[in-house]
Amino acid sequence: MASKHLSACTTVLVGKKASIDGSTMIARNDDTFLPLTPQRFYVEPAVSNRHETWKSNQNGFTAPLPEKGYRYSLTPNVEVDKEGVYAESGFNEKNVAMSATESVYGNERALAFDPLVEDGLAEDSLQSMVLPYIDSARDGVRYLGDLIKKYGSPEGNGVLFSDKDEVWYMEIVTGHYWVAQRIPDDAYAIAANQVAIQQVDFDDPDNFMYSEGIQAFVEKYHLNTNQSGFDFRRIFGTDNEKDRHYNTPRVWFGQRYLNPEIDQEPTSSDLPFICRTNKKISVEDVEYILSSHYNETEYDPLSRGNEGTKTLFRPISMNRTQNSHVLQIRNDVTNDCAAIMWLNFGVPAFSPYVPFFGNANDTDESYENTPVHCDDKSAYWMYRKLSVLVESHYSEFIQDDVDFLTDVKEKLRRHVQATIDEAKGLSDNELTNYLTEQNHQAVKMMRIATEDMIHRLFEKGLNLSKLTFNMDKNL
Repeated sequence: MASKHLSACTTVLVGKKASIDGSTMIARNDDTFLPLTPQRFYVEPAVSNRHETWKSNQNGFTAPLPEKGYRYSLTPNVEVDKEGVYAESGFNEKNVAMSATESVYGNERALAFDPLVEDGLAEDSLQSMVLPYIDSARDGVRYLGDLIKKYGSPEGNGVLFSDKDEVWYMEIVTGHYWVAQRIPDDAYAIAANQVAIQQVDFDDPDNFMYSEGIQAFVEKYHLNTNQSGFDFRRIFGTDNEKDRHYNTPRVWFGQRYLNPEIDQEPTSSDLPFICRTNKKISVEDVEYILSSHYNETEYDPLSRGNEGTKTLFRPISMNRTQNSHVLQIRNDVTNDCAAIMWLNFGVPAFSPYVPFFGNANDTDESYENTPVHCDDKSAYWMYRKLSVLVESHYSEFIQDDVDFLTDVKEKLRRHVQATIDEAKGLSDNELTNYLTEQNHQAVKMMRIATEDMIHRLFEKGLNLSKLTFNMDKNL
């Protein structure tokens, strides 16, 4: 297995009436097994008249590629030959967003009768096999469901889809069985490496999709542990000690942030999937959840609290988070300007989310070309440097970092609005070229600001060395 498969991500999904500006949002931390699995960000052009076969170098999955495919953005591995592709996140030219995957795990009862398919459609191939060929979020669920029916799955995967109207979360738990739920417009949901979907309404096709024969399968093998209903989490998922230390606390913290009035335990096995809050959710709220580490609680590993307590649970933001992204589709602007990827290539706790308009035909060289080892040009390594510096003297540097992130958030918000204002009157290729250039300008602005921050922290760090001795300057 590739290291990327041994991952543990965190997902946030927000319906359009739950957000502050009517946007749909899907977001995820892409976490790998090791702290360094360098990634890049680029745009694949649309294709036609193609006659090619996709073959995974990770598990041997093979399938013909469609002749036509939309332009789409992706954040794959740098070392494809070694690690596999793992396109992970992006938009296609139809303003459909997809993020894949949130690793989830089926229980032994269900897997006994529908085992995983070793050479089936895995995470390393999944995004590339789906995003260029779908026209809506709902279409994404249907399209992927057909692929799983045909090829099977070698692992449990949670997949995020959105368009300007709908947000869907799809969980593939065994070799062939899955359920997808539409996040209600006025709701949000958080998932963290545990099957999340709960009660399935098989008579509500507007809000649920599922694999053919799943009810008969569950009945035949006596998999339903509840007296009534069809609780997908209970039937197919796990509920064990690892979940309560590795998974449920992350869901608890996100729900605690958005619903502080609700009292729940971080180790609860009954945290709800669909949630509602009186607060309107912003991009910054989603970024905060993905960049958090149990901030202001006794479980924060960066606090000065009890060693046993502060390392009890696995935090959301980690050094092995390779990219964190919020895929936002706005409903208060024209479709051509609506899709924005807020992309973080550093450790989210210490690094900024940079906005990229989805209607673009390339990315900046510093994102498109990431070397395997540290350099002075690429965005990935620049933000990794910032993260290492801040954490190395956390108590001395964290306020500087907070001030830096607050300042650049303001500048980036202003940049996005100015870009949208200036784009009025542009269309087609002229608009795409303009938004592409503004993406480049955002990168340039952030490079100047981040390098300046790194230099200031470096100088400040020199004064913190323990290899020092105070003496009278007159001696």
